[in-house]
Amino acid sequence: MKALQLISPQRIEDNPLKERTVEVPQPGNPDVLIRVDACALCHTDLHVIEGELPPKRSPLTPGHQVIGVVEKMGREVSGRTIGERVGVAWLHWACGECTWCRRGDENLCERALFTGYDVDGGYAEYIKAPGSFVYSIPRGFTSEQAAPLMCAGIIGFRSLRLSGIKPGERLGLFGFGASAHIAMQVARYWGCEVFVFSRSAEHRKLAEELGAVWTGRPDDVSTSSLDAVVSFAPAGELVPKALKVLRKGGTLALAGIYMSPIPAFDYSLLYHERKITSVANSTRRDGIEFLKLAGEIPVRTETEVFTLKEANTALQRLKSGKIQGAGVLQVRG
Repeated sequence: MKALQLISPQRIEDNPLKERTVEVPQPGNPDVLIRVDACALCHTDLHVIEGELPPKRSPLTPGHQVIGVVEKMGREVSGRTIGERVGVAWLHWACGECTWCRRGDENLCERALFTGYDVDGGYAEYIKAPGSFVYSIPRGFTSEQAAPLMCAGIIGFRSLRLSGIKPGERLGLFGFGASAHIAMQVARYWGCEVFVFSRSAEHRKLAEELGAVWTGRPDDVSTSSLDAVVSFAPAGELVPKALKVLRKGGTLALAGIYMSPIPAFDYSLLYHERKITSVANSTRRDGIEFLKLAGEIPVRTETEVFTLKEANTALQRLKSGKIQGAGVLQVRG
């Protein structure tokens, strides 16, 4: 099969992903083999490719927002069928035995494995994954439309939860890429007023089209103090700016797996019981509940589609903030 692989971390501008012909993975007893239709791009892919996250294996096939069709199943798989369209997300596997798993926090599992990082991901024609860690996809979404739901959507949903936002409250979003444009639709469905902070005029325009009550640049101050804020940008300098628009007792959720250093800021920005929390991975419960909700709303994903061979170029566009909504690799035409 064809796969795009990374041998060693490099700047994406150096086109580090190389097309190679590799063996189709063989599913073990708990696994399913999936023929990949589409795989969405994520900033985490960039952090892996450019070495901001420490390398785990070489060669590596990136990609963790995968939609495809089940072609084979191991003997221990239950609840899945051959020919079923399924999704694969960032969390590849959790042990189910450690303290975190036993308390329902499998996203913090001591031995967790992650798709496109610890194991090969979806920038390929086939992928294997544990049958109990793949998701049924709601009807009404093409594979290209569904792919961004698998991380951008799920992480956005978990970020909203951890921010403590309640129906009808005022929510701030810093950065307006793949995850934010999905999270905003969930928040609007809950009756929230959404304020969007982005350097990109095009991204602010999309936010307005999706129902933002206010848009501005990160240095701007909104007309209202906000009940909760989520920052999707991996930029530590945004933290003090987000705290400036957060009300007393509000929470700032940081949705990235990687972030540049947070600058020193005056304690008054954090005082009055404002809180900062990180968002680490997601659980299967997050995925199941979000995908059900995405089908009910229904969420509309803005996508820019590329071929598998164009992955380097597509990721360069992602890095420079030139993709509207989510970038998606179409693997099977």
